[in-house]
Amino acid sequence: MFILGIETSCDETSASVVRDGNEILSNIILSQLIHIPYGGVVPELASRAHIKTLIPVIKIALKEAKVSLSEIELIAVTNCPGLVGSLLIGLSCAKGLAYSLRIPLMGLNHLEGHISAIFLEEQIENPFVALVASGGHTSLYQVSENEFKLLGATLDDAAGEAFDKVAKLLGLAYPGGPEIERLAKSGNPDAIPFPRAYLNEESLDFSFSGLKTAVIHYLRKEERKSLPDICASFQEAVVDVLVEKSIRAAKRQKVEDLVLVGGVACNSRLRLKIEESAKAEKLHSHFPSPSLCTDNAAMIAAAGYRRFIKGEKDNLSLSAMAKLDSTREKEKNRK
Repeated sequence: MFILGIETSCDETSASVVRDGNEILSNIILSQLIHIPYGGVVPELASRAHIKTLIPVIKIALKEAKVSLSEIELIAVTNCPGLVGSLLIGLSCAKGLAYSLRIPLMGLNHLEGHISAIFLEEQIENPFVALVASGGHTSLYQVSENEFKLLGATLDDAAGEAFDKVAKLLGLAYPGGPEIERLAKSGNPDAIPFPRAYLNEESLDFSFSGLKTAVIHYLRKEERKSLPDICASFQEAVVDVLVEKSIRAAKRQKVEDLVLVGGVACNSRLRLKIEESAKAEKLHSHFPSPSLCTDNAAMIAAAGYRRFIKGEKDNLSLSAMAKLDSTREKEKNRK
């Protein structure tokens, strides 16, 4: 079965052709460089860029996969959460294709897509705990079959958002995560005792706004450590919290597998510490390849296929939603 995946939830325009939910035939990702001068994504610019590039990206994906549009049997598209203007571009295109080709349409939660990225490279016995860490989301889920139980989420800034904001404070280029990681490699992670917001022993929620404020106060001091030391210390504070909460969630839910996905999952320090901590607790850690951690359409196609084979599909009244809580809307549109 050939699935066409479409992902336009933020500033990546992506289309992918996946066979049977796990074989990637193409996965085209076009990042929007127009946002760099602004130090963050400008929603209106993102929407306009998707309008210009989505159809060409789909054509390239089909060509690379050596699959014609008439051979596509399912359209899978992100419809929540994200920038609503960007989501509407992808969803409108997906609806038009599904209608004209007379094939099923499947709307997907962006975070479910991130979690499903792991199934493109390996199969894990359910249930497992997944940490989704990206620019807009930091959440912990227990995954069982196609059921996603939210265990904890960010109360303010997401991990990736904190990286970008602190990078801007330090005068680094956007996106900030890779820049901070690059500089941190030559810094001392113990140089500055930035706070860790563990909240309490029971909570699986995250909070990074206090850490960001601590960086602001530190930068006002006359005497400062080197830039690599600041980056390494900040990164360590974020990583420590992500690792501790993830291990706590896996042990509390009594699962053996811990999955790390999302753009922040590309961070090598986070991967190393998750792997070491999981091993110490006799847990198995899993990471998709970095190319599947950032926003991409292959993960959406994989998620769509897993739901479709269970008999689910959406109708053309499906709407785009900016916020994460889309359960009622999704169930209303299921057939």
